[in-house]
Amino acid sequence: MKKIFFVTIAASLLMTACNDKKFLTNEPTSILTSDQVYSSPELALSVLATLYNGYVDQQTITNWAEFTNFDEAFPSEAGNYWRVQQINYPYNWWSLWNYDYIRNINLFIENCQASTKIDDADKAQFVAEARFLRAANYFELVKRMGGVPIITEPLTYDYSGDPSYLQHPRAKESEVYDFVLSELDTAKNILPDNPSIQDRATKGVCLAMESRAALYAASIAKYGASTPTVSLSGGEVGIPASRAAGYYQKSRDAALELIKDGKYSLYMKHPDDLATNFAALFYDKSNNPEVIFAQNFKLKSGTVESWTLNNQPRATAEEAQGGRINPSLNLALKYEKLNGTYASFNTDSDYTNEGDIFANRDARLAGTFILPGSQFKGQDVDIWAGYILPNDGNKIITSGSFGGQAQLPGKSFKEQVVGFSGPIDGLEFSAQTGFYVRKFMDPATGSGQIGTQSEVWWIRYRYAEVLLNIAEDEFDLGNDDSAALFLNQVRARAGITTPLTASDITFDRIVHERRVELAFEGHELFDNKRWRIADKVWNGQQISAQDLINNIGKASAPNTMIYGMWPYKIYQPGSPNDGKWIYKIVKPIKVTAAHSFQLGNYYSQIDQGIISNNPKIVKNPNQ
Repeated sequence: MKKIFFVTIAASLLMTACNDKKFLTNEPTSILTSDQVYSSPELALSVLATLYNGYVDQQTITNWAEFTNFDEAFPSEAGNYWRVQQINYPYNWWSLWNYDYIRNINLFIENCQASTKIDDADKAQFVAEARFLRAANYFELVKRMGGVPIITEPLTYDYSGDPSYLQHPRAKESEVYDFVLSELDTAKNILPDNPSIQDRATKGVCLAMESRAALYAASIAKYGASTPTVSLSGGEVGIPASRAAGYYQKSRDAALELIKDGKYSLYMKHPDDLATNFAALFYDKSNNPEVIFAQNFKLKSGTVESWTLNNQPRATAEEAQGGRINPSLNLALKYEKLNGTYASFNTDSDYTNEGDIFANRDARLAGTFILPGSQFKGQDVDIWAGYILPNDGNKIITSGSFGGQAQLPGKSFKEQVVGFSGPIDGLEFSAQTGFYVRKFMDPATGSGQIGTQSEVWWIRYRYAEVLLNIAEDEFDLGNDDSAALFLNQVRARAGITTPLTASDITFDRIVHERRVELAFEGHELFDNKRWRIADKVWNGQQISAQDLINNIGKASAPNTMIYGMWPYKIYQPGSPNDGKWIYKIVKPIKVTAAHSFQLGNYYSQIDQGIISNNPKIVKNPNQ
């Protein structure tokens, strides 16, 4: 019986070459048989587009709430407060077992290779792209599940009553990583070496993924000894320490090849405003030299994303919503002063301007956060918590509604006493930590409207991460001078004026740089897992604001509860401080539990139904 496919027949595909960048934003319009599909490159490309749409991400701009599970941000939406009120992470969180997707890829490869209607050049590229997607999916599986069955052909049940030939055991964790790296090695030599292609597979993204995947494998091999019970005797979980150096070298080689090719570079279109430069990196889709691979969106195509709609400052919102992601003080504290030193924010001082407390900081802070005293889309974000009265025992006058009014002492009228963005404790969409998110926010008019939304892309791989990867490789291979060289390139773009030297390179420094550069890009969970520090960082212990301040720059320090920092306007008529600003550190009232990452969370739970259907599958440890 012939296979049936849903296939896009789009005019842009039929009239343009097969590397048309719009092919991922088209919708299915026809139903065709497999013979028909693989009779032309245009139709085969449409099937390939559906495979790209199946690419798996854990945290992404299309699922904002996932960024509030740990310590980067607070969820300012009533339906998601539970994320800062649960203690243990369920063992099945982040679980993945999408062999239906793998089967679809294997079918595509088989049918494409068998086609006599598609020329050899197109066929080679399409198959290489499919192998890249399969490698990416196995990388996602091994990050979450450990070793999994490696299936490279479409399996079909023969209805004989004996399914045993379909039952495959889990491969070793190292074997899955080796498979991923081997597939990428093969694909990169076939795929185009063109940096202008950013939403399809290229040599560049193969190298970037090799660098990341090999680094993950190396870290598990090196740091796995610190959690010896997070392993299985058959190697399905855990990688021998003896393999660490080889994986680090593999990661280094891939990163260095991409760097030496010279086709990618750090984004620097706004050198006079480094915070704006960093923010623009994520929404500027025109000749962006840093983006290697991204999920694309397009207005008026049915493929838009709602990150800006969901997270726009409440004061300037184009709809009566927004403000859902509130970045944490925990994260803000990690951004250094421009001279390269760690320092807490001075909440004991009065400030003439609301944003002065953030002056002379790493530009990535204001590029990642929408800060009090700043603007979005040319309008004041209006984040302030109320008036503070020093002459009345530091009494606070505020309101429980956006832009609410009250009467100040000595006045006969009411006036605004809290920002139109809050912060108001417990009020959804207000800036309950004192901050909103800026990274990936779209400054275009209409991006916060339900009927328009945004076409800002989700960047999966970019050049700065490659520099951080190779810096970590060099550190673990004992080349601290080289590690400093690569880290300094990223730090200089953020305005840091004091370069690192070899003596500055430590594990804490490596972790720090990834935290501040890659915040809200989906790295924190998997980084902490591969370094085997997740159970230390999220150890279930209550922490204070002072704990956060004392442990700035310490990679393994507990970071279990979200804190914020609120600005207040001083009301002290006749005093030179009247109208100035002061800040207070707060813990949002909805934060009631300390996150606890258990040893059983390092590898997600395999559903019992899967194990029942395939007795060769062994379950993950500590569950």
